[in-house]
Amino acid sequence: MDCLASFTNDPFDKPPCRGCSSYLTEPYIKCAECGPAPFLLCLQCFTRGFEYKKHQSDHKYEIMTSDFPVLEPGWTAQEEMALLEAVMDCGFGNWQDVAYQMRTKTKEECESHYMKNFINNPLFSSTLLSLRKAKDSCYADGAIPFKPSDDPPRPTFDSVLSRDMAGYMPARADFMEEFDNYAEWDLKDIDFVDDDSDILHSLKLAVVDIYHSRLKERQRRKKIIRDHGLINLRKFQMLERCYPKEVQELYEVMRRFARVVGPTEHDKFIESHALEFELRREIRRLQEYRKAGIKSFCSAKVYERVKRMREDERRKRTMLNDVLQYIQDGRACQQWLSKQAAIDAGVTPAVTTITVSATGRRSAPPLNLTGLPGTEKLDEREKELCQVVRLVPGAYLEYKQALLNECRRQGGLRLAQARALIKIDVNKTRKIYDFLIKEGYITKA
Repeated sequence: MDCLASFTNDPFDKPPCRGCSSYLTEPYIKCAECGPAPFLLCLQCFTRGFEYKKHQSDHKYEIMTSDFPVLEPGWTAQEEMALLEAVMDCGFGNWQDVAYQMRTKTKEECESHYMKNFINNPLFSSTLLSLRKAKDSCYADGAIPFKPSDDPPRPTFDSVLSRDMAGYMPARADFMEEFDNYAEWDLKDIDFVDDDSDILHSLKLAVVDIYHSRLKERQRRKKIIRDHGLINLRKFQMLERCYPKEVQELYEVMRRFARVVGPTEHDKFIESHALEFELRREIRRLQEYRKAGIKSFCSAKVYERVKRMREDERRKRTMLNDVLQYIQDGRACQQWLSKQAAIDAGVTPAVTTITVSATGRRSAPPLNLTGLPGTEKLDEREKELCQVVRLVPGAYLEYKQALLNECRRQGGLRLAQARALIKIDVNKTRKIYDFLIKEGYITKA
């Protein structure tokens, strides 16, 4: 009879007794002749001489128990396993909780025993080091270091950045929740025994194959994240915004195909389209020069300068047309004259509203965009709109993107749909909607 260690301390992790199907508690009996699946019996069934199929009561047996010392006297094998499990659950150094989970040792005893036998033991540490090197060499090809993400940030749990990183934990190089996180539940109760029928055995094998396919899918998704550096999502979005608007739209459409090709091929594809966009824009500019009869770059510079002056004059005429309808309002005329004087002096005028409410109250002054986040992403017309409707640039960009996505999805957008999509003042929604229609960002349904 041999004294052997059990599976774990938890009786629910052991196979049940083959006689009475009860959960096994130490000590219990293992048949030494039946196999390869272990034939286990509790002490009550063993004393009754339980026999089943090939198992006979006169077979050799082993007493399964962990009530014997391993590293030093006073610490049984069961307590050694309980100490290691408690350190894994509570964390190294949290000896108060470790002792509370073990219930048989004080925190001083747990700390001294763990430091003596698992930390400061030279034989044990060298063995762990050799095992770790062997493990690293075996799994070097399958490791996922996520190097393209350039050391992602370490946000606190359940913060905004943690949600943006999809629960990625850099210290573990893994995610808090796996893809198909409960795939193991279908496998945890499967036990292969000798008396299984062929159909039941095939069914269990099919469940294992399904579980393997889920593991492969997890590995595939992690490989995509690693290769494309998608953990730090904000950094990925900043790189995407470096492209022109047209290329950004192509980037968004082609992102779903990144899983099919490698990261290098995908980046080359996007870069080639960005270069194509630049070349087309340059070709259109040269065709405009040729249409105007320009044959040298010196003449092209003069043409561009005159063109800017022509645009300024057209903008002045547009401003005059806007103010004529309020010609009876002296305050509106004064605002327009001040703005015109600033333009003539070469100074960028401050945008002011020239509307007056029907009750005679003064309208709110324009919003000062200096220093507000997102101002640098707006063009001059968008800045003027945000100042007039008193809308911060960040909110305007979110509303604009929402309206663009909805218009792209439905092929057009109505004002009622825009008001239902962004819950702000209806007058501001109308101004934003009219502006996007006028600038050609969206189309009417």
